[in-house]
Amino acid sequence: MEAILSWGAAANIWLQNFSPALDAPFKIITFCGEELFFMALLPLVYWSVNRTAGVRLLILFLFSAWVNSAVKTLACDARPYQYDSRVKAIQHVSSWGFPSGHTQLSVTVWGYMAEAFRKKWLTVLAAAMMILVPLSRLYLGVHDPPDLIGGYLIGFILLIAFIKIESRCASWLEMRSIATLLGIAIIAPAVLLALSPGLDQDGVTAASTLMGFAAGFVFESRYLNFSSGGPMLKKILRYALGLTVIIGLWAGLKWAFRDFEPAMVFRFVRYALIGVWVSLGAPWLFVALRLADRNQEGR
Repeated sequence: MEAILSWGAAANIWLQNFSPALDAPFKIITFCGEELFFMALLPLVYWSVNRTAGVRLLILFLFSAWVNSAVKTLACDARPYQYDSRVKAIQHVSSWGFPSGHTQLSVTVWGYMAEAFRKKWLTVLAAAMMILVPLSRLYLGVHDPPDLIGGYLIGFILLIAFIKIESRCASWLEMRSIATLLGIAIIAPAVLLALSPGLDQDGVTAASTLMGFAAGFVFESRYLNFSSGGPMLKKILRYALGLTVIIGLWAGLKWAFRDFEPAMVFRFVRYALIGVWVSLGAPWLFVALRLADRNQEGR
């Protein structure tokens, strides 16, 4: 184990020879693997690109985020700068190290988009993101190569498994009653929440957002079924409107709940509401404002 840690630290130290010249570029790149970035990207796909791919991508992302949080908490692996003083902490993080969440989520999100849309430019972009985002974590001193390898392995396992089962699961779910679907939407994330080791905040965030999103989508798919197509102007307007509300909920509820206890309960409420907005609230508003049509895209 000591040899592995030393090898990993050596990779960090070598990359950090280029600091501080590359600090800013790598901080920008690493942002592409963080919560706020995905909070902006994933609704864009769902609202304004492809509704079906968007809902599946969101479910995959949230489940992958929960898995990463659970494994991190169980592994209790220190960050490189915590076990080797030669590694500079260019960026500080409070969670455990293994596996790299930035790596795992980059693989699942960009890998799924490359598979779902099969555009050459997107495949090239996806490959670049799956290389550069993990590399930025090494440079910033927050992960070592074993952390990245773990993120790659878990990410690709989840991605391949999801691609294989998504169509069959969707077909099965379409035949279920709304009561059954709502039960699944609530119970499945609740089980994840109950299984979150130590109620880690990232696990709570993923499970609560999944519950809100899934429950909202049950009603959206049965009673609204909005279309993500339409003129480009309408796509831009609904994305801008929807994202503005997301930012308001994210920042506003964070401020409103800042002194409330237990903190995890209010974190659950905050992210569940964001999930409901993304899947149901925003599409309903888009249709009401005639920024989106109904029933022109299959469930």
